[in-house]
Amino acid sequence: MTGSNDPASYEAWYHAPRGAWIGDVEFLLLMRLLQPGPGQTLLDVGSGTGYFSRRFADTGLQVTGIDPQPDMIRYARTQGGNVEYIEGTAQYLPFENESFDFCAAVTSLCFISEPEQALAEMWRVSRYGVILGLLNRHSLLYRMKHGSGSYKGARWDTSASVRHWYRHLTPAPKVTSRTAVWLPGGGGLARVMESLLPGTLTWGGFLAISLRKP
Repeated sequence: MTGSNDPASYEAWYHAPRGAWIGDVEFLLLMRLLQPGPGQTLLDVGSGTGYFSRRFADTGLQVTGIDPQPDMIRYARTQGGNVEYIEGTAQYLPFENESFDFCAAVTSLCFISEPEQALAEMWRVSRYGVILGLLNRHSLLYRMKHGSGSYKGARWDTSASVRHWYRHLTPAPKVTSRTAVWLPGGGGLARVMESLLPGTLTWGGFLAISLRKP
């Protein structure tokens, strides 16, 4: 979502009609790319209020959320769901190599100034791969929202810029990129277009990138 520092406001956004629709679209795209098996483990990096952590857990994954903000961790623990939360940073994950089957970062790297280091850490602690959800610079959402409101301070990325983050990963990942949320208003036309347009188009506001280990 965005970089709001107030946990209650952040969570409330996902329960308003527009936010709920966007959350559903983003989550379904992430799951299509991730394709996890039942009972596998996932680390949600930059878990915030735990919105996506809980959704991952609801599919049967064993989920751990990590976030640097104590108030977000405290709030997430009040929201239920079978998720373990710990405090920590994406750049220095406090886990051994291959501690989790997968790592996810959903619009959290957009607020990290060292995304390449964070991705290298996620790659290190994952057995099978990483899924990223990013704000897409090549989108209508960028034209409407960048630099304003809760998006202030967020970095907007592209598939090309993300290539620099993973160019030195070992082993080299198999990469799949898709986008979603073509019209960010969330009205009837936006929902119809979302159901008709293929994710291979590059101008959706939400950029999802899957990196798989061979």
